[in-house]
Amino acid sequence: MWIWEAPEAKAVIVMVHGAGEHHGRYEWLCSKWVSKGYHVVMGDLPGQGLTRRNRGHIHSFDEYIETIESWVDEAKHFDLPIYLFGHSMGGLAVIRTVTEKNLPLAAVLLSSPALGIVEKPPKAIDAVSKVLNKVYPSLRLRSSKGRPRGTRSEEVLKRDSEDFLLVKKVSIRWYRELMDAMKAAFASVHRFPDLPLLVVQGGDDLIVDKEKVREWFNQLNMAEKAYKEWPALYHEVLNDPERGLVFQYIHQYVELNLIVREKSHKE
Repeated sequence: MWIWEAPEAKAVIVMVHGAGEHHGRYEWLCSKWVSKGYHVVMGDLPGQGLTRRNRGHIHSFDEYIETIESWVDEAKHFDLPIYLFGHSMGGLAVIRTVTEKNLPLAAVLLSSPALGIVEKPPKAIDAVSKVLNKVYPSLRLRSSKGRPRGTRSEEVLKRDSEDFLLVKKVSIRWYRELMDAMKAAFASVHRFPDLPLLVVQGGDDLIVDKEKVREWFNQLNMAEKAYKEWPALYHEVLNDPERGLVFQYIHQYVELNLIVREKSHKE
């Protein structure tokens, strides 16, 4: 886990990366938050990034939930409002975490949360994975089609092609836990806490099924929720060429939330 501190910070952003990623891919985003007066807490999820043990493998999705909870616990030490951000699978992990754990959050911020995937494996392959999950759960496989384009930024794509920390293979257990976590997110949607929520979603997402994101979002029964879809943007809305505009949108949402919180506390 790493912490970036801002002078005279007004709040803390806890950030959760997506599948196969690591904290280093979020250097630009971390620096933007710090420049706006926010501390940032972020680490690498189990089996990813610099966590060398069991790369591409988990025993249970609960490992992600417990890790995120520990990052929020670290953020508590600043005694400032905490905003929990998750991208893609990290967004799904955030959803599962706030549903299972009672966390002291000011708001939840989700970027293209993995609530459904565009390229589903054939039914026969999916059925085989259920058998292998019982007899050989640590078996790691690489997608034969390669990774779909997550961004339109050629600069980011080139950087990724040279990034040895990206996980290229995942285990059967990891895949099954991901599928189960998606189902659990829908099954427990009624238990999602009544926290301010912002979801930003790429309109041309080639990885996450945006229709499933909308379906989950529309089922939420809460006082404050916002959904912003960015036409023509790919999965990584905060890596696409328009990322500055996307960040500005999220930043203004957080700033407004802070103002409302301050006024409500005074009243």
